[in-house]
Amino acid sequence: MSAVNESEPNGPGRCLDLRTEHDEAMAAAGRAVCEGRPIVLPTDTVYGVGVDPFSPEAVQGLLDAKRRGRDMPPPVLIAEPGMLPALASAVPPGARRMIARFWPGALTLILRAPTSLRMDLGESGGTIAVRVPDHDDARELLRRTGPLAVSSANVSGRPPATDVAAARSMLGDSVAVYLDGGPTPGPTASTIVDFTRGYGGRMLRAGVIGFEALRECSPGLEDLPRADGGPDAEPVRSSRPADAGRDDRTGG
Repeated sequence: MSAVNESEPNGPGRCLDLRTEHDEAMAAAGRAVCEGRPIVLPTDTVYGVGVDPFSPEAVQGLLDAKRRGRDMPPPVLIAEPGMLPALASAVPPGARRMIARFWPGALTLILRAPTSLRMDLGESGGTIAVRVPDHDDARELLRRTGPLAVSSANVSGRPPATDVAAARSMLGDSVAVYLDGGPTPGPTASTIVDFTRGYGGRMLRAGVIGFEALRECSPGLEDLPRADGGPDAEPVRSSRPADAGRDDRTGG
């Protein structure tokens, strides 16, 4: 059992070490997701808190754990780029080139979601943010569970967790299972590019992958520098024109 596990073996806040309890950890996390409960998992950037994106109640549990509203919908992590057509109605050429070069990796793409997609992630304005993490354990779990709605494992407004102890100190028993994979490479989060309001895309958040490298894939990419208010926030994706393209850098 992990040294940081202070909870009952099957109670909320259970922590399992992926390095020594791999199979048990994966099974416990998979069960929690199926039951609609949040889990914490390591990624290639920071720790994330994840839930079943097809369960509105589970997504609300994620937002409640982070103390944030529906105006900050979480991204969705998938195991393979080949899963993207089921989640996005159109993928522009520049986005396809970015995917070929940077997935798996620290690149989140905002794309138009098909009207048939049965996910209620919040006030997304008909869009979806998607990423394939470059992390073996995370992708193994995603193959087991299917797509997960995942946001950084922290309370909104606080720094993202780069180890499981930091995630537990903020989220506590609001999470059913913590997967301990050791320290992550963070605290720099993924770069976010929005392809829903321009053919060449717009950078909404600077991250691991730089603007110039992305522009090699999409020459029309627009840079959109913003005041830094936190490295782990997702952009607010709203159907309201006043909010179009707004990037809330202060959320968790």
